[in-house]
Amino acid sequence: MDILQNQIIQFLYFIVALVVTLTAHEASHALVAYYLGDPTAKIHGRLTLNPIAHLDPIGSLLFLLTQTVGWGKPVPVNSANFKSPVRDSALTALAGPVSNFILAFAVALPLKYLGTYLPDAINLLFWMVFHVSVLLGVFNLFPFPPLDGSKVLGLFMPRKFYNAYDNYLNNGVKYFVAIILVDVFILRSLFGFSFLGYLMQNLSNAISAVLLLGT
Repeated sequence: MDILQNQIIQFLYFIVALVVTLTAHEASHALVAYYLGDPTAKIHGRLTLNPIAHLDPIGSLLFLLTQTVGWGKPVPVNSANFKSPVRDSALTALAGPVSNFILAFAVALPLKYLGTYLPDAINLLFWMVFHVSVLLGVFNLFPFPPLDGSKVLGLFMPRKFYNAYDNYLNNGVKYFVAIILVDVFILRSLFGFSFLGYLMQNLSNAISAVLLLGT
């Protein structure tokens, strides 16, 4: 019974951490877009820390089920309002993962220096926020639409490939879905583990180590 109670408690903390990290992630997109000249997200009520405005039903449910991959409701952006559409779109996209790494670093500080004085419940919540923030930041840097990494990719795209890149952004979601389905239902059954999960875990461990080292 104690094991079941602990699992339930940890899952509840995971939900809280997920709401906090997704909200920070999406609100950061809206804030940077507004700063760079695009008020679209603000007009649509996304420049807010209200989590209800940022939770995507499918992305949030996927995160709850897998506790590894997921996303928030995409922030509406009109790149025509940017002075440099490709660059500013990339910076707006990058703001989400960066906010997650900053949040992870912020909660790592009290964990390292005050952890022995904090209640167990606070320690557990902070650790959960730390791990979920890192996972969300890493996952969203993958270069597949609709993830942020697909927009960041534009920073390194030669101008002659812009048309092909735009087509990729518009149609790349199906490739991303196909990769997930193949990884979950085929590769996992053949090799006994998820390649996407393996990559996520190793990248997350590396970034977590760097963040904890910096505290």
